Amino acid sequence: MICSAGLAWDTPQLFNRYVEGFGIRCDAVTPQMLATPFWKGRFVALIIPTGFANPAYSRLLPALRASGDRIHRFVEDGGRLLVFGAADERPDAYDWLPFPLTYRHGYAERRLSVRPECPRGVLVDGYDCAAMPCDGCFSAHGCEPVASEVGGEAVLLEREVGKGLVVVTSVHEYPSGKFLTSFCCGERETFF
Repeated sequence: MICSAGLAWDTPQLFNRYVEGFGIRCDAVTPQMLATPFWKGRFVALIIPTGFANPAYSRLLPALRASGDRIHRFVEDGGRLLVFGAADERPDAYDWLPFPLTYRHGYAERRLSVRPECPRGVLVDGYDCAAMPCDGCFSAHGCEPVASEVGGEAVLLEREVGKGLVVVTSVHEYPSGKFLTSFCCGERETFF
């Protein structure tokens, strides 16, 4: 079993150490690396943290757009992609994903209902789903809602793309260790 992730951000973060704490190799992936066509990373999963589209926090969005085809190919070939909230009211913040997605920004504690049969629901394992901090909600044609606010707005979606999987969430907490060890571990790595 191989446990590896790339965490895309301008600089290494505490998030990298959090992931490594579960025995997962976690490589920092800068915007320059993402946007460089000759850079070859290799991971089971690629993680895009909260705030990627807000220029006050990161310069990641232009690099994601520049590497949209590579991201699509990574997932098609079996890679897993975990994307958090954009943390900005931009209708085009997710236009680099391999499917259309609508995000509405708005930080609030939300009461969540999680589909018990879905393995990705463990992302919120150990948290209080009666008052989960989220930075928005989603709608996307063809995605399966994993967790929704009571009332119907999705905060955790999944979609299979080729041999891989895309998970998108606006949950404003680190994913549980149970989620990370299942999502970032697999039989093989995929080239980015």
